[in-house]
Amino acid sequence: MSVDQDLEELPEEETPGDPPVADEDVIIVVPPPRFGTPGPPMRRSPLLIGLFGGLGLLLAYSLYQAVDQVRSILVLIFIAMFLAIGLNPAVVRLTRWGVPRVLAVATVGIGAMLLLCGGLLALIPPLVTQTGALVENLPTYIDNLRHQDQLNKLNEDYKLLDQLKAVATAGNVTKALGGVWGGAQVVFGALFNIVTVVVLTLYFMAAFNRLKEGGYKLVPASRRSRVALLGDEILMKVGAYLGGALAIAVIAGISSFVFLLILDIKYSYALAVLVAITDLIPQIGATLGAVVVSIVGFATSIPAGIACVIFFVIYQQVENYLIYPTVMRRAVKVSDLAAILSVLLGVALMGVVGALIAIPVVAAIQLIVREVLIPRQDAR
Repeated sequence: MSVDQDLEELPEEETPGDPPVADEDVIIVVPPPRFGTPGPPMRRSPLLIGLFGGLGLLLAYSLYQAVDQVRSILVLIFIAMFLAIGLNPAVVRLTRWGVPRVLAVATVGIGAMLLLCGGLLALIPPLVTQTGALVENLPTYIDNLRHQDQLNKLNEDYKLLDQLKAVATAGNVTKALGGVWGGAQVVFGALFNIVTVVVLTLYFMAAFNRLKEGGYKLVPASRRSRVALLGDEILMKVGAYLGGALAIAVIAGISSFVFLLILDIKYSYALAVLVAITDLIPQIGATLGAVVVSIVGFATSIPAGIACVIFFVIYQQVENYLIYPTVMRRAVKVSDLAAILSVLLGVALMGVVGALIAIPVVAAIQLIVREVLIPRQDAR
């Protein structure tokens, strides 16, 4: 091969100023829209604005009506979620001990149902018997109130006790409660609500992590980690509060039961259960239970009523300054003013359920304000 042939086979050098030469032209074909080309935007006439605004208001009112129709079911769902959050720490503790989560959920769920069934079996028979006896003996208790000079004087002037005795008969009390059919409806309705809450609680406990992670995924990725930390802290506070509230209620019920047995007051078991249930209501629940028990004590005898008042005054001081801070120290820290205001608002909005969840909600709001709102305001 000669030198001339080698020079002919070499590629020609490109000048730096020349544009690159494409091998072939690339044609991009944009397919037409499947449902046609969009037209120009509609004019924003006052008629269309008013029409769409009216449709929006109608839709909002329809949603309000729908929520109001299913409000009772939503309350049951809310209670089940609250119980699932409260029982989740027990599930987490079992999983830390090496128990699979499915087995941990089943263990906690079965244990909670056994406690519930045992409590109902222990509560319902004596409660029905003692409540019936209390209704039958109500006129006798009213007669015992005549031994008090002030009440007897009021009765002589205004016939208060006579009118109360005429009204407080077994037949009138039964009629006021709706009769036998009304009582049966109340019982079946309560059983239906209990079964619904239990089933929903088990489902929420089984899917707790999935629901939590799904909720966190709705947050933008840039803020997801911080929201997850705050959310886990709030869930931990709710669970700790529920466990602490149950422990305090059990202590109040057992203490009242022992005291009533010492005084030999009738219906001590039913009254102790009433004290434990009302003690679950923050701030005002213990006072409500104490008032009811003290009234029964005064109806039994004057010394018994005075002893009940003294006992509950002393016990509430012990509970407020010793038991409650000890149990709740690692749970929620809410000031007394915030607790009272939150309970009043909770009762006004959702009744007893609102009173139960008021303090955890305030604790969550305080955490968000302290960790999110205040640092943002300080950074400005």
